[in-house]
Amino acid sequence: MKTTKCPYYPTCSTYGLEAVEKYGAVKGGALALWRIIRCNPFSKGGYDPVP
Repeated sequence: MKTTKCPYYPTCSTYGLEAVEKYGAVKGGALALWRIIRCNPFSKGGYDPVP
């Protein structure tokens, strides 16, 4: 079984939670969605905090 690891820090779920807490459901949700879209095998990842 192949395991996957989030290439970003913090993880996408933590990023999404922080974004919604900081900006509210609409803007925070949009930031979280954009982060999930960017998370793919071709992404170099790295440290990416909520702006």
